[in-house]
Amino acid sequence: MASRRLLLLLFLGPLLVVTACFAAARPCYTPEQAGEHAGKEICLSAHVYDVVENADGTRFLDVCKPGTPDESCRFTVVSLAVDRKEVGALDTVREQDVHLRGTVQTLRGQSIMLLSDARQFHGGPEKFRPNPELMRGFSAGSEGLAFKDPAMLGHKPRATSAFTGSATTLATGSAASH
Repeated sequence: MASRRLLLLLFLGPLLVVTACFAAARPCYTPEQAGEHAGKEICLSAHVYDVVENADGTRFLDVCKPGTPDESCRFTVVSLAVDRKEVGALDTVREQDVHLRGTVQTLRGQSIMLLSDARQFHGGPEKFRPNPELMRGFSAGSEGLAFKDPAMLGHKPRATSAFTGSATTLATGSAASH
């Protein structure tokens, strides 16, 4: 029995130390502090006072104390209608303390965090959204590049292989002249 405890301690001890180190390396910020980290992915620690939904389905987690005028509230969490399925019901977080992972963005002088997937409540990443500017004019049926790479303009793609022989050359082992 004592050997099991020792084995368990030897196994779990380093795991707990590593977990504590990673937890300490990524602090969670309050809504007041989060605005200072625009453009960065952070952990947000906030109390959700209310969940407000617009007519278009956009939902907001109100993290400002009751009675704070909207113009004085410098941070909010936004969940778009298109993300409703991935985010799920938000009424369950009303009057709860939450931890969210996401990128702080600035919109009209206010800092926001986009809540696009429920996994953000558990340290997971936001939903990936490809940049539509990179895909402009691309068709899967075309042989062109999916984006405009300045290095490729006016040039045909080069073969990246050092060997440019034919399949016959590979099968017979003889060299072909080009």
